[in-house]
Amino acid sequence: MNTQSSGKALQIAKTYVEAIARKDVDTIISVAADDVVCTSPIGRIIGTPKFREFQDGFARMIKKVMILAIYGDDQQAVVVYNVDTHPVANTIVAELLTVKNGKIASTDVIYDATPFSAYMATVRPH
Repeated sequence: MNTQSSGKALQIAKTYVEAIARKDVDTIISVAADDVVCTSPIGRIIGTPKFREFQDGFARMIKKVMILAIYGDDQQAVVVYNVDTHPVANTIVAELLTVKNGKIASTDVIYDATPFSAYMATVRPH
């Protein structure tokens, strides 16, 4: 794993992505601001209740996470990880985290949603 070793945002990003790998949603929420903004290919959410729902759903899908890189300074950090999920294996995810007042103010989640869409097209409604 590659890392740059200084900065508040970097330290928060490490805590955040390590919590993702452990499926530890409580820790993820503990480092997020109350009005956190998360933008991803599935849409934009605001606030910790919605962010918790997003992270809970992701945690249920995760089989394995390998952290590839973490870079950052005092205000921003980038985390890159490979995740195997129940519907799709081997997805590279990058997140740009912005930190204000010691908490994650926003995260832009970047990944190719195409394999997930293809999987959803095969799922039959109950």
